[in-house]
Amino acid sequence: MKPSEGRRRVVIEAVTPSVNAGRYAAKRVVGDVVKVQCAAFADGHDHVSARVLYKPAKDKKWRSEPLRSLPNDLWEGEFTVDKMGSWVFTVEAWIDHFDTWVHDLDKRLGAQVDSPQDIPLALRIGANHLEAAAKRAKGKDAAKLKLTAEQLIALAESNLPFYENPIKPDVLALAAQYPDLAYATTFEPQLPLWVDRERARFSAWYELFPRSCSPIEGRHGTLKDVVERLPEIARMGFDIVYMPPIHPIGVQYRKGKNNSVTAEEGDVGSPWAVGGKEGGHTAILPELGTLDDFADLVSAAQMNGLEVALDIAFQCAPDHPWVKEHPDWFIIRPDGTIQYAENPPKKYQDIYPLNFESKDWKGLWDALYGVFKFWVDRGVKVFRVDNPHTKALPFWEWCIAEVLAKNPDVIFLAEAFTRPHVMYSLAKGGYTQGYTYFTWRNTKADLEAYFTEICNEPVRDFFRPNVWPNTPDILHEQLQTGSPAMFKLRATLAATLSANWGIYGPAYELCEGRPAKPSPGKTSSEEYLDSEKYQLRSWDRSNPISIAPYIRKLNEIRRAHESLQRNENLVFHTSPNEQIIAYSKRSATGDVILTIVNLDHQHEQSAWLDLNMEALGLPWSGAFTVEDLLTGTQYDWNNQWNFVALKPETAVAHVFRIRG
Repeated sequence: MKPSEGRRRVVIEAVTPSVNAGRYAAKRVVGDVVKVQCAAFADGHDHVSARVLYKPAKDKKWRSEPLRSLPNDLWEGEFTVDKMGSWVFTVEAWIDHFDTWVHDLDKRLGAQVDSPQDIPLALRIGANHLEAAAKRAKGKDAAKLKLTAEQLIALAESNLPFYENPIKPDVLALAAQYPDLAYATTFEPQLPLWVDRERARFSAWYELFPRSCSPIEGRHGTLKDVVERLPEIARMGFDIVYMPPIHPIGVQYRKGKNNSVTAEEGDVGSPWAVGGKEGGHTAILPELGTLDDFADLVSAAQMNGLEVALDIAFQCAPDHPWVKEHPDWFIIRPDGTIQYAENPPKKYQDIYPLNFESKDWKGLWDALYGVFKFWVDRGVKVFRVDNPHTKALPFWEWCIAEVLAKNPDVIFLAEAFTRPHVMYSLAKGGYTQGYTYFTWRNTKADLEAYFTEICNEPVRDFFRPNVWPNTPDILHEQLQTGSPAMFKLRATLAATLSANWGIYGPAYELCEGRPAKPSPGKTSSEEYLDSEKYQLRSWDRSNPISIAPYIRKLNEIRRAHESLQRNENLVFHTSPNEQIIAYSKRSATGDVILTIVNLDHQHEQSAWLDLNMEALGLPWSGAFTVEDLLTGTQYDWNNQWNFVALKPETAVAHVFRIRG
């Protein structure tokens, strides 16, 4: 196939950041510096120059920044994104005849004793390049380039016995601003970026059940009761308060306490069995309050520096209005009944999954999008989506794009404990953040391997981890000890390894560790005993066992230190003790946090750390000070080898600020 323009000699390859060769957008936040790398090369020995072109997708005019040449035809550069929404960028490269001439002239001048006759002709060639650049320039720049060209001609005609290099750095820089792009190569396709607000990169989530927020034991909580809890949650350092579904709960096949298949009188059922006679996904459970109460909650949250996150669970109770209005949105079995949710041998008769292969799939998609629009119109900017991996992936890509097109500040968290490719596909398709496998990464080797994967390229370009040590569905065996030390060490790991983290409380700060089905010596159930998913709970937050002050301190440290507000700067350090894990984060401004955690909640553990001094921004030899931000204690350390010992009864971790 003959090219349309055969004089384009430069080849551009391997442009990054790129997700699936540009099929999906790489993710950044407002203010981020986007680092671009590529390979750009051509035949022969002519010099190549390159630049990155970038702009918000809707803008007509491109912005540009030069790329720097690296060995072996590699290039790098950066640009800053300054607004939310969709961006595009590409790389443009060309044969830089003027720069090639400058390089050759320097060599000719060095050899002019042997070949002085070459210099005048070379100067005339350079003058031609500068005259061409002057025609591309304007105003004073054009005049200076033209004047320099004339000076080269005059110099060529002077027939000097010896020539000095007449090209000064300011002329080089000026000529570079007006390159000859007639035969430039532009990388295709243009690569997309999605730019979120800062909360997408750095957040702390607190989950609670509104119906358990009543100050009176046994009374159903309300949205007004949640309002009363907000100042306390804000003081703990959280910025997002997340509630499970607040919609009407189905009566048919309602679950009883402890997931009983038979509900007794007064049982409140599971909030995830969405829908009843009062309405569906755009209605509020009457016991919780009204839409006006919800508006008051959103307003009160803002006054406390919090955002409200809603749980969107796209499934229906048998009572949901859609069941009668749109039976074709569900799977109909041969006996004419609707297929309820199953994970054999488990049966969930209180939930009907939606059928994404319905003949009316377009109507279903529109209705589900309408749910998000309804709540966005009422001030909700953060959504946690239940089990998104059980819904069609193309639906999410379309639906999230539709929401973000008008509301680019909306954040979507995917509760997808699923296979890696599916989890990552949801992130590529638009989810802002995603749950992780952190809960089941408990050894040092597993933690280091997993966070190395998710905090580095290529994963970090599209997947933002949100790390939770517990959820209403997951009480890991480690937490079933009920040991405050275990809860503290897992919270420390979550809050310092990841810029986004969350807890299901008050269960977490009160060290709730009772499993539904304890199995001594075997793997226990990960369900809570007396789970809030099926009943009201009353929590004594004044209980001395509470680790709320410790969690508050962690969040204070996170907010005060920008190094903990990112993930790509995570570096693990060497410890010979498998129960001691050490890692650091360093910001561009030099803020450095070194975290050391004892993974054994019962016994003292110690180790001589082998620190990567370069990662800490320190020389390989010399004294420095570390300050434990959890206690205020300072230690004087020397060089890369330093000793630590952690007793769980007094300290499960050090969170050190490095002071050179």
